[in-house]
Amino acid sequence: MNTHEFPRFSRGKPKVCRLLTLFIILESFLALFLSTYVNKVDRKGRVSLPAPFRAALGAEAEQGIVLFRSSTHLCLEGFSYGLVQDVSARLDQFDLFSADQDDLATTIFGEAVQVPIDGDGRIILPADLISHVAIADQAAFVGMGRKFQIWNPSAYDIRKEEARKSVKAKGLSLPKVVSND
Repeated sequence: MNTHEFPRFSRGKPKVCRLLTLFIILESFLALFLSTYVNKVDRKGRVSLPAPFRAALGAEAEQGIVLFRSSTHLCLEGFSYGLVQDVSARLDQFDLFSADQDDLATTIFGEAVQVPIDGDGRIILPADLISHVAIADQAAFVGMGRKFQIWNPSAYDIRKEEARKSVKAKGLSLPKVVSND
């Protein structure tokens, strides 16, 4: 076999396909949404998704992003499509017909909107979501690791201070990572 040839599975599919799929899955777990960006929103609800957020999406940018109302704050939750699939798998841990599963699925998926990213890196925020978070002419994109949030900038400033005070008052810190070695 030459070095540029790929071994094949018994079904005739190249290993490279499986490796690429694995890479895309791993990429969605490694890329993080970081920092805060405030971008202008036009009359049609168009706003530029910050370039570092588009980069964090990697290959998943072709699927756009998924937005839904936060159940804890007056903001929108933003996810890659791959992370939404992870959330769905977590919901599968509940009994399919339980009230808890139904409540969570309704809250998350019932109002979720898959939003495409155009060639200029913009998204269009749906009018009902703009109204819900009281966005006028600017939106704050807040990186939160594997997810991000979209806020009215003034409301986010208040939330940021509340979060800082809460962390300090509770003495919060990150848990240690336990190695299985």
